[in-house]
Amino acid sequence: MRVLSAYVRWVEAVNRTLGRIVMYGIFVMAGILLWSTFSKAFLLPSLWTLEMAQFAMVAYYVLGGPYAIQMGSNVRMDLFYGAWSDRRKAAVDAVTVLFLLFYLGVLLYGGLGSLAYSLGFWGTDYLSFFAGLVTGAEEIGRLETSPTAWRPWLWPIKTIMVVGLILMLLQAVAELIKDVWRIRGVEAP
Repeated sequence: MRVLSAYVRWVEAVNRTLGRIVMYGIFVMAGILLWSTFSKAFLLPSLWTLEMAQFAMVAYYVLGGPYAIQMGSNVRMDLFYGAWSDRRKAAVDAVTVLFLLFYLGVLLYGGLGSLAYSLGFWGTDYLSFFAGLVTGAEEIGRLETSPTAWRPWLWPIKTIMVVGLILMLLQAVAELIKDVWRIRGVEAP
């Protein structure tokens, strides 16, 4: 019980801290779009602004997702849910979080493959590629770039996406633990 409690506290502290920092990313995105508007109206149009705004929005969304899950800010169908008891809500949430875990697992699997590709790995066993990067047995190949005129490397945003998915998985497991505690009538330590 102490280990689970420490896990939940640690995951929630990390996601709360990161979420509170990342929520200001909306201002970064707005600043980029403001510069895009200004440069198109008065200067030469910038090639990088729209794609950079997309990257900022992805980081905002993916890194803010675990915090939204923690705060219960996700969308729910409240037709029946609002009238249920806390134990029944926890039971339904415990079942639905299993679907979320499966979905996030599939997204993470695809995200790791996409990240490996962006780092220049064209094989099929990309998990061994990442292990080889850590041990020094593998090398980074030709880095993937965007097909736009600006042509930025894509590995930084794909890394952010993978980190965000891992944090969402950890938060979903923490939510499952808290739901099981509520079902059993145990006060969260």
